[in-house]
Amino acid sequence: MEFFCYHRDRAGSLPLRERLTEAHWSYMDGYVEELIARGPTFTVDGETLTGSVHIVDLPDPAAARAFAFDEPNYQAGAYRDVLLRRWRNLLGRTMWDFPGGREDGNRYLVLGLAPHEGTDLAVPADTDELIAFGPLLSDDGTDWLGTAALLRAETPEAAREVLAGYEETEVYAWEFGGRR
Repeated sequence: MEFFCYHRDRAGSLPLRERLTEAHWSYMDGYVEELIARGPTFTVDGETLTGSVHIVDLPDPAAARAFAFDEPNYQAGAYRDVLLRRWRNLLGRTMWDFPGGREDGNRYLVLGLAPHEGTDLAVPADTDELIAFGPLLSDDGTDWLGTAALLRAETPEAAREVLAGYEETEVYAWEFGGRR
């Protein structure tokens, strides 16, 4: 079962997160085989850390909750909340398989929440700039609640266009995560 986990930072938590960097990475090392994508998010200007994304393949919802809530930054109070949803990997690849590589271009997390009636979940025809793409699902996996995409785009506005047709759309700068 695949899960989308987005830990959103608490205001002023950067010093705490910096102190916990090694603990966070060590924790994630235990999930290296299960990770589909990972990395920090920032305000669209890239200046302020806003959270941390992890898309992970785990056996069941209990394992996903343990993954999200045992994470060292969460345990220490660095995060204000956690978005944890079932997810489906519609591209069938990990971020490390992205043909565009780690470095070139602007990267974004786009969350489309509460799709309007008539909005389609279809993967965009051009997947060259998509790093990860899939639906955010209810806990039992039956209801489509939104969509999460990691992608490369010229601007935040261009990134937002990939998920048109939602009640609410959030866009964050994103970068590939993991040990440097």
